[in-house]
Amino acid sequence: MPALHRKRGPMHEINIVPYVDVMLVLLVIFMVTAPLVTPGIVELPSVSKASNVPVEPLEVVIKKDQSIIVRSRDAKGVVSGEQRVSRAELAQVIRAQQAKNPDQPVLIAADKDVRYEAVLNVMDELKKEQVRRVGLLVKPAR
Repeated sequence: MPALHRKRGPMHEINIVPYVDVMLVLLVIFMVTAPLVTPGIVELPSVSKASNVPVEPLEVVIKKDQSIIVRSRDAKGVVSGEQRVSRAELAQVIRAQQAKNPDQPVLIAADKDVRYEAVLNVMDELKKEQVRRVGLLVKPAR
């Protein structure tokens, strides 16, 4: 005759109720104490003048018709030279300009109607020729 009541074996489930209680208590503690903690104030050092004059970047302008112009500016920001180049000779012109100052950045400015692919091709060409400090020139929103 089979037994109607079987002996209960060990329980294989985890009771998570105490863990939930602990987490809720910790949540309440953090919510109460967070507004009371004041963030530390960082005192930044200040200098009167910069020791070196920043270098004006070279501009690589990509026109709507895919033509490329390399533009350089003087220390006052006035255009001092403009040269129309092909994509094949772009990196050589940039490297010749950077021979005077190797840390001179290069900014790519493209007409807003120029395909994104053309801008990436110019960036890729400069990267292949190991031109450093290449960025994009954008118009700030008003």
